[in-house]
Amino acid sequence: MPYVPVPKDLTKVKTKLAFNLTKRQLICFSLAGLVGLPVYFFTRGAIGNSAAVLLMIGLMMPFFFFAMYERDGQPAEKILKNRLRYKLWPKNRPYRTDNLYKSMSKKEVTKIAKKQAAGSSGKASAKKYQAGQKDQSRCKAGQN
Repeated sequence: MPYVPVPKDLTKVKTKLAFNLTKRQLICFSLAGLVGLPVYFFTRGAIGNSAAVLLMIGLMMPFFFFAMYERDGQPAEKILKNRLRYKLWPKNRPYRTDNLYKSMSKKEVTKIAKKQAAGSSGKASAKKYQAGQKDQSRCKAGQN
């Protein structure tokens, strides 16, 4: 009985069209051929054979990169689009919340500032309510 390996994640399986290549790879490779081969044939006589080959390779490499590179299930053009959108466009938040803790602390700071301006110091109130000591008026009221 023949054995065929089945991948665990079927979402990563891509349909192959021709020559064991996906549709996207076929399009990118054909675009690379359409750009690279005419450049080679037209520049071969003017700049020499090896320089024309290097120019052809340099022009075809981006197409090969876009055909083959994929990261986290996203092709290269989507990654490039997301990076450009992050770098170029302004980073405005469409929705902002009010920080309640920040507004509460502002109110407390203004109260303390008003008390200090009136002449009472913070040390006196701190001595009044030291840790471990109970307010006698509260204890008597609770017992009655």
